[in-house]
Amino acid sequence: MSAMDKVKKEGGGAPDELEQLVAQALWDLEQNSTELKAELKMLGICAAKEIDVAGGKKVIVIFVPCPMLPKYHKIQTRLVRELEKKFSGKQVVIVAQRKIITREKKGRRQHKQKRPNSRTLTAVHEAILDDLVFPTEIVGKRTRFRVDGSRQLKVHLDHKDQQNAEYKIDAFEAVYKKLTGKEVVFEFPIAQE
Repeated sequence: MSAMDKVKKEGGGAPDELEQLVAQALWDLEQNSTELKAELKMLGICAAKEIDVAGGKKVIVIFVPCPMLPKYHKIQTRLVRELEKKFSGKQVVIVAQRKIITREKKGRRQHKQKRPNSRTLTAVHEAILDDLVFPTEIVGKRTRFRVDGSRQLKVHLDHKDQQNAEYKIDAFEAVYKKLTGKEVVFEFPIAQE
């Protein structure tokens, strides 16, 4: 097994340069890290993207197969820390590769089966939001309607994870905007007792 076996692209396409770098980094971690070796053995990626954040920073978004996401969650904090060391100056975010199935038009049946709720646009966008901020929990959401008619989603994250996630908030906002086209603001509200 080689580093290129870590990339499983849909349709069997060839991985690009960034995907090869991420696959090589995962392969190196699997070979060299004793604590991550067993977990990384069966894990792979679907794709990788590099997204620009304000201030000249860059974020690497790693797309993983949806069934493998719980296995990634078990090691995500350690894995992200190691990958951020390898890709110095770049933050790393892990998101599941999800598919949106369009709505059926009235009077004409396009699909053989009813569309699963997990494949709707809303469900996929909610799941992307959850994947982005993992392991931090989302404790509340508000949609703000501006005077000009645009919407802004305010997401309240768990206050106890503020020290671990605060430096990544700009990255979360940029990645969510790039993947979904929606504006979002992350906040850490202080819980009133």
